[in-house]
Amino acid sequence: MSHPNNAIYIYDTTLRDGTQREGLSVSLEDKIHIATKLDRLGVAFIEGGWAGANPKDAEFFQRMQTQPLHHAELVVFCSTRRAHLTAATDPMLVPILAAKTKWVTVFGKSWDLHVTEGLRTTLAENLAMIQDTIAYLKGCDRRLIYDAEHWFDGYKHNPEYALLTLKTALEAGAEWFVLCDTNGGTLPHDIARIINIVYESLKTWHGGKIPQIGIHTHNDSGLAVANALTAVQHGATMVQGTINGYGERCGNANLCTVMPNLQLKMGYRCIEPEQLSQLTELSRQVSEIVNLAPDDHAPFVGASAFAHKGGIHVSAVQRNPITYEHIAPESIGNHRRIVISDQAGLSNIIAKVENFGICLRKEDGACRQILQKTKELEQIGYQFESAEASFELLVREALGDRPKFFAIKNFYVYCSSDTKHLTGSVNSQATVKVVVNDVEQLTAAEGSGPVAALDLALRKALINFYPEIANFYLTDYKVRILNSELGTHATTRVLIEFSNGKRRWSTAGVSDNIIDASCKAIGEGLEYGLLSAVRYSPMLTTKPF
Repeated sequence: MSHPNNAIYIYDTTLRDGTQREGLSVSLEDKIHIATKLDRLGVAFIEGGWAGANPKDAEFFQRMQTQPLHHAELVVFCSTRRAHLTAATDPMLVPILAAKTKWVTVFGKSWDLHVTEGLRTTLAENLAMIQDTIAYLKGCDRRLIYDAEHWFDGYKHNPEYALLTLKTALEAGAEWFVLCDTNGGTLPHDIARIINIVYESLKTWHGGKIPQIGIHTHNDSGLAVANALTAVQHGATMVQGTINGYGERCGNANLCTVMPNLQLKMGYRCIEPEQLSQLTELSRQVSEIVNLAPDDHAPFVGASAFAHKGGIHVSAVQRNPITYEHIAPESIGNHRRIVISDQAGLSNIIAKVENFGICLRKEDGACRQILQKTKELEQIGYQFESAEASFELLVREALGDRPKFFAIKNFYVYCSSDTKHLTGSVNSQATVKVVVNDVEQLTAAEGSGPVAALDLALRKALINFYPEIANFYLTDYKVRILNSELGTHATTRVLIEFSNGKRRWSTAGVSDNIIDASCKAIGEGLEYGLLSAVRYSPMLTTKPF
């Protein structure tokens, strides 16, 4: 099958299909944050959601009109018009046009069972719905991707009708034809056989022109990635999937597995090599944004994907990495770990602190001290992968190079509920005592919650000493329960991301008290922000004591 320029178009549907995963929820800001990161990665299409299906998706597309993507095409998703209406009069399509995206993905029914049982209409009306919707949107100056829902099941049950739905979409003006294994039950040999038939049919209908076929697979049989790769081998030039394989039931094709396999193993071009080297970081950032623990054992991007433990493996990989590594971990932004070697642990520390402009050697006592402290903190629940600001402060503490801007002497948080009102509103107050250059400062503040009150009180205590704090603001706040079996006595890890409008940094706090964990993360976040202000603004008058 032909693949012009060996290019594969990656279509990310994390923001729509991925959010259907049970237990996964994202805010509007989360969606914008993820879209920006995907755009930077270099994917071709980003499906933002179904405008009109919920207020969040409609607002997302409005916001994106003021901050357009630089590389990817933003796509809005919708179904065909409803039965016995016209596309021009179906109100469902109004917000789709209001999204103002160049590309629209329309899904339609391929399986006759879904037409008669799901839509409760006739096979002829379903064809009319496909034709009318695509033609109408094309007439509104949109470019169309047609998602053939339940394609493979539909083809197996009624191949003639399934092919007719595709032919209808083609004649109406669709440019891409995405074959969906919606139930996730198709095996690779059937993917190959059926795509071959579709490829030749579309080519014939289109007067010999090479068709643009896409593949959308689900993982209910554990084969989403394998099926996507098989589809590419047989003519698909678009692969739809999600970061980390998020999705309904068992998930979607994991793009963090699909892209390295296509690009590094099969010779296709998905994104630029330097962008592929950002994949591990993006995978972990998205997992933090959606507040799900990263899969340490995920292929390619997992923390353990290139970890080696003991004996023959370790000695062999130290002599020649390809003995036990199928690719260079750096190619996808991961790194090798020798998990039982003190020397290897020191090497990891040395490599890490280079990012902070710090040069260490294995012989340095501080190097071993940092390693030991890191292990101790990780044992109680800290994770520095997504809290590099906290790790840098730890390093500078060990080196005697951590400026002392302030110390939190104590804090007190009080919450009261007003049961007289139907809303049951809760009032939160916080009192904080800080020490700055031997001067004690006691302040109090109210907030919408205990953490907000604590944050405001701490800033209020410090602002007169360090006016720069007015420029620091929280951009994300995540809580993770580490040992849920202990119930309300469980240890909590809080991860907070800050920004000053130019840079972002993240800190972590761990405690069996969520307020204490939050206080630790907020305190270190403000401290790191001040450290950065001193570092990047040599003329700054504010200095640590």
